[in-house]
Amino acid sequence: MRTVLLTCAIAAAMMAVAATSAAAQDASAAATSGGMRARAGFTPDPIRVNIYSGGSIDASRLGGSCVGMIASAPDYEFTYTAGSFPLSFRVQSQGDTSLIINGPDGRWYCNDDAQGLNPILTWGRPPSGSYDIWVGAVGEAASATLLITESN
Repeated sequence: MRTVLLTCAIAAAMMAVAATSAAAQDASAAATSGGMRARAGFTPDPIRVNIYSGGSIDASRLGGSCVGMIASAPDYEFTYTAGSFPLSFRVQSQGDTSLIINGPDGRWYCNDDAQGLNPILTWGRPPSGSYDIWVGAVGEAASATLLITESN
């Protein structure tokens, strides 16, 4: 009986830690590098945003392929009205970066090293809504450029 209770207590503690870590990312917080609204067919394409990667929270707590250190608030918020174009988010940096996006559906999307040390996330048929974007640092934080494009 003690073993069962101890196992349940450990499981409850682990679930509490998981819930806290996911809540550490606040997609509703003001983005530290700003944001914008755009409709399909936007210009200029790509949109370029200067960002400094990193933060104090380990993105692996979000699960899946999420890696790197990120802040609690998003770096950038992109609110998009979709059309018939694909939508891609890319990061260019001399440092090793990751890309974490909380999509319009509330799900977390992550990528690391899609093109060398630079991450890319693409929606072939993107939904309309807000994309909350974090640029993570895998190792040392670094200056980075977030590119948002409808071109592949």
